[in-house]
Parts: sequence; C-alpha cells; structure tokens
Amino acid sequence: MALLIGIALALAVWLFARLSGFDRDRAFYPTVTIVVAHYYVLFAVMGDSIPATVAESGVMLLFVGAAVVGFKRSLWLVAAGLAAHGILDSVHGSLLTNPGVPGWWPAFCGAFDVMAAVCLTLVLWRSTSPAPEPSGR
Repeated sequence: MALLIGIALALAVWLFARLSGFDRDRAFYPTVTIVVAHYYVLFAVMGDSIPATVAESGVMLLFVGAAVVGFKRSLWLVAAGLAAHGILDSVHGSLLTNPGVPGWWPAFCGAFDVMAAVCLTLVLWRSTSPAPEPSGR
C-alpha cells in the first residue's frame, strides 16, 4: 500500500505543479529534492539518535548538493538525484540505523522519489524535444 500511495502522491504533486505553473520555475524540482532529502534527518531527530542524525545529515548534504548543482547546470542531475534517493530508500535500512524511521517509510518514499524522477524526466524530454515540422498545408 505504501508503494501505491507514494506513486499516487508523486503524480498528484506533478499534476498540481503542472496545473499551477509551479514547475515552470526551474527551482521547483530541486526544492522537492531538498525537501525529500531532509526526512531521514527528521526521523533521526525524532528517534533521539545523535549518531543517526549525523549520518543522515551527511547523506542529506549529498542530495542537497546534487539539487543545487542540478539547478545551476542541468535539471537532468536533479532527476538522477531523485531516482538515486528512491534507490537509496530500498537499501537504507541495511546501510544506516535510524530508530525514528517508520516501517512503511522506505517503500513510500522510494516510490514517491522514483515517480517524481519519472515525472521530471517526462517534463525534460518534452521541453527538449524538437518542435514538429509544419505540415505545409
């Protein structure tokens, strides 16, 4: 269920961003990436674990860095960062011990992150594809 909710929520965010025009601003998806990167730090603080907070902060900084570089250079890096965060979610528990992470979170967040990366990829492909040739009629 967490997978389906993560996918549905990412699609809802994408649709909202498209309809509202928020995704016309190049900062939108980097901001989403920065926000999702902070949740594990939040869970570490909630779990009252200083070692987890320090470790999760280090990981978070990598994704924040990717979001900033992607914002300045290429949004393709942001899409890769979102996808990489989704992949990290699938192995997070075997890499880092964080007592504050809810059991359903990795599946939910992984699904959200990967679907958000797919949505951004579609936006980028659409914006970089050549315009159709005139029909001549």
